Order: sequence, then structure tokens, then C-alpha cells
Amino acid sequence: MLYHQKNNHRTLPISQHFLTNGRLLTRIVSLSTIGKQDAVLEIGTGKGHLAGVLAGRCKTLYTIEINRKLYGQAQRKLLIHSNIHLLCGDFLAFPLPKHKPYKVFANIPFSITSQIIKKLTDDGNPPSDMWLVMDKGAAKNYLGKPYESLQSLLLKPKWDMRIVYYFRREDFHPSPSVDTVLVHFSHKRQPDVPPEHWRGYKRFVERGLTCGVCGNQRLLTKKQAVRALKAAGYPPDIRNDLMLYVQWLCLFRCYCNANSI
Repeated sequence: MLYHQKNNHRTLPISQHFLTNGRLLTRIVSLSTIGKQDAVLEIGTGKGHLAGVLAGRCKTLYTIEINRKLYGQAQRKLLIHSNIHLLCGDFLAFPLPKHKPYKVFANIPFSITSQIIKKLTDDGNPPSDMWLVMDKGAAKNYLGKPYESLQSLLLKPKWDMRIVYYFRREDFHPSPSVDTVLVHFSHKRQPDVPPEHWRGYKRFVERGLTCGVCGNQRLLTKKQAVRALKAAGYPPDIRNDLMLYVQWLCLFRCYCNANSI
């Protein structure tokens, strides 16, 4: 079913690189766990090429396009699909499902990657899984490669992330100036950091990245940090550019115990 959503948002000049090859779209969608019982959200319908493939695999597809011209083109292309809800509007102002489970598959605009990921991951009812086509450099930052970032350390307690596909630049129209990948975000059923400790964890990694875990603000003494890492079987490296997420998590738990949090 296609329908209009009245809104007052103007069409924004967001640069987008489109995937139009049907064989490639089928291939990348097949890498997901999307099935016939799933509700799926797509961000950026474009002309509807990806939406058509997704509609063939899921129960219901909600797809939103901010550009009115592209929305009109997609509307004509997708009329044959009865399980598509096509909306014209700004995803960043779009209300996410409140209670029902859903998944996300989207070729997102690179210029608003951080806003999109923040909206999806911070929501009270986040998707169970997301597959996002994104700039490889941004993807590596979220995955904590070559070293952990604030973004990776704030996502990893709640999400498992991995690159599942590497695109060629010529796969897109127009071709992007950067390398592009498909990243799978899987929401953890049990977070590594309990909700009641989340604010403390966020402060810990922010201060640790700024000043060092054993730096001027003395989150932990060097002796405490090294002892905790060794006890957990991790390398006793406490430099920000050497520590992996599991080491940060270990040190935060040590910090909680030391401070009876």
C-alpha cells in the first residue's frame, strides 16, 4: 500500500549515491536475515530499486524519501507492491516504531550518517538488526579500527558490528569519491553494561579518552588497571591507541568495584 504523508519539511540538498543493479541488490539483501515475517525500514527510497528487492523478502516495508521528485518516481515504480508503505518526509523527524520489532536496511546519505545511526541506536525501541551502506572510513570508526573511538566504545556495549560486503565505486551512480561497505549492526539481547551503569560508563570512556584512564583525573591507578587486565587475561596496555573494547570494559568494571558503583 502506498500513501502520502503530509509534512512541512522542505526538500534538502542531500548528496546520494544510488545502487540500481538488480543482481547486486539481490546479493546484498540475501546477506541479511530479513524474512517473510519481518517489518523493515528503509531510509532513502531513491527511485525504489532497493525497496523492490526488500519488498520481495519481508512482510512489510516502510520506506521514506525526502526528495519529492524521487518520491514521485518511486511511487510509480512501486505500485505493484502491496506490502510497501511509501512516505515522503525527513527520516530524522520520522517517528520510529514504539513497540513492534523491526529491522533496517538502507543505503544512507553519507553526509548524515552520524545523525541516522544516533537516532536508530539511541531510540527506546531500536531495530533488532541494521544493514547500512556507508562510507568505509565512517564504518571503521564505528567498528573501532584501527583503534577504539568514542563512537565505537559507546556502541559496542549494545551492538555487535561487522562489515559484510565491500562495494566497488562503479557499483554506484554517481560513483562516490570514497570506498563503501555494507555494515551489519546486531542489537545485543543483554548489553555488556547494565542500564543503571550506562551514564557512569559514558563518563568513564569520555574522560579516559580525553585524559587517559590513569591520567590526571585518576580514574584508576596504574597498579589497579594493570592488575585488572592481567586478571582478565588481557594485555596490560593502558594507552588509548592500544586498548581494545574488551579492555575498556574490563577497566570500567574495575572502576565500578573500586568505587562501589
